[in-house]
Amino acid sequence: MSESERTKRLYVPAPSGFGPLPFSNGVLVGDTFYTSGHIGFDPATKKIPDVLEREVECLMASLGDTLAKGGLGLDDLVYVQIFCPDTSLFERFNAVYRRYIKEPFPARAFIGSGRLLFEAHFEIQGIAVRKAVDRR
Repeated sequence: MSESERTKRLYVPAPSGFGPLPFSNGVLVGDTFYTSGHIGFDPATKKIPDVLEREVECLMASLGDTLAKGGLGLDDLVYVQIFCPDTSLFERFNAVYRRYIKEPFPARAFIGSGRLLFEAHFEIQGIAVRKAVDRR
C-alpha cells in the first residue's frame, strides 16, 4: 500500500473570517484517525456560546463531524485529551460529554491549561480507530 493510499489528510476550513490555517483537522492513517484540537464554536454565530453547556455541545458536534469525514464516529475514539483553563469546570464538562461518549469509554486526560484561543473554555483532540468488521 502506498503512502497516499494509507494516509488521507482532511482539511476542514476554519470559521469564516479566520482564513486558512496551517493544519489538518484530521489525518487518517490506515484505520487510525488523529484529530487536531477542536473548540466549541456555534456554527450559526461562528463564536463561542455564552452558555457553557452549549459550548460543549458545539465542541462535541465539531469533533463528531470531523470523525465522520474520515468514516468514523465518536464511538471509535480510543483516546481523548481535553484542555481547560479552569479545572473547576470538570463536572459541568462531563455532564454534557457523557451524552456523546458511551461505554466503553476511551482513555482520557482532562488537562488544566493556560488561556485557550477565542476565550474558549475547552479544547478537545482525539485518536480514533476504525472498528474491525466481523467477517464471520
